[in-house]
Amino acid sequence: MTEAFRFLFLAALALTLLLKLWLGQRHIRYIARHRDRVPPEFADTISLQQHQHAADYSMAKTRLGLLSACIDTALILCLTLGGALEWLSRHIAQLGTGTIGSGLLLVVATSLLSAAVSLPLSLYSTFRIEARFGFNKMTLGMFVLDLVKGSAVGAIIGLPLLALVLWLMAQAGSLWWLWVWLVWSVFQLLMVALYPTLIAPLFNRFLPLEDLELKQRIEALLARTGFKSQGVFVMDGSRRSSHGNAYFTGFGSAKRIVFFDTLLKQLGAEEIEAVLAHELGHFKRKHIVKRIGFAFALSLAFLFILGQLLHAFWFYQALGVDTPSTAMALILFFLAVPAFTFPLTPLSSLMSRRHEYEADDFASKQADADHLVAALVKLYRDNASTLTPDPLHSAFYDSHPPASLRIAHLKGARS
Repeated sequence: MTEAFRFLFLAALALTLLLKLWLGQRHIRYIARHRDRVPPEFADTISLQQHQHAADYSMAKTRLGLLSACIDTALILCLTLGGALEWLSRHIAQLGTGTIGSGLLLVVATSLLSAAVSLPLSLYSTFRIEARFGFNKMTLGMFVLDLVKGSAVGAIIGLPLLALVLWLMAQAGSLWWLWVWLVWSVFQLLMVALYPTLIAPLFNRFLPLEDLELKQRIEALLARTGFKSQGVFVMDGSRRSSHGNAYFTGFGSAKRIVFFDTLLKQLGAEEIEAVLAHELGHFKRKHIVKRIGFAFALSLAFLFILGQLLHAFWFYQALGVDTPSTAMALILFFLAVPAFTFPLTPLSSLMSRRHEYEADDFASKQADADHLVAALVKLYRDNASTLTPDPLHSAFYDSHPPASLRIAHLKGARS
């Protein structure tokens, strides 16, 4: 069984890497072929220079993604069959910190190693690619501060949760995976509730919307759709990037509407109303609940599978480990799973795209579809989103429909 699973793991890892490289190259070639001509449906609103800017930006990000895929695969092989995890486990065990303490140290050490490997690419993405194309507003000091704050928040919240998970895995019997799933689900819901008021303000400022005309327009839309919110806030996204965005956060009576300050500069009041109507559509069509339910079901399935592997010695040996433990099982499982699940990515993208179309349909009934089309075109333009993605690459990597399909859908809904 050991050799069979090792072969299966290596085959899945190789297939996933080759698939990512093939998709990335397809995407780059497809964009390059369409770089010198603006799609006809956008010719009146996006210049050739803007179209080429977006094409070059997308190709640069894709090339970095290909390098990242190779490095990630090399790291997984180093940690597993390369013996790094086994080496870390043996040395940590000598510290005499106990089962849970050793497990925490092993997870932290693995996380730090992974972060150290990915840090150069993150720096290059922020200070070379994003800066080159005019989006980055971060300083190196701000980058480091965000990294420190994010690590501190992750440690304060994540380590106690991880300790509880490791304890349940060791003490809760054969149904430990069910108890872990319940704990994880409650934790996820708590994070959704607490993130807007406790965590997000550590990284950004959130101020009430001051534009009275826009505020009245938004309040009228909320009343028209029966949506209750704790408030409409503006986030200082321009401190880090010139990309624009808007989102909902929280749930129940604690829901908040958040606009990036960059978005408010990009769009007019009627266009912002249309974008907000689209976001409201996700709530009204219960997409948020469906996505949470899907995530919970998926996590339950994965934990059940892990429950069957926890005491299977062949699982550890096949991945280069001779010292099984609960923490090691967690690490190995979540290193191996992406290699097997990546080819299925288009299935989740299909569901997400269906939700986007449904939200657009809702928005076209609550606001002017032309205003939403105008807003989307401006966002594609100002965020340098390519108008000509490779269809197959898009099916794997894009949760939203390609620009041309989405605009055509909205125009069809309008007529």
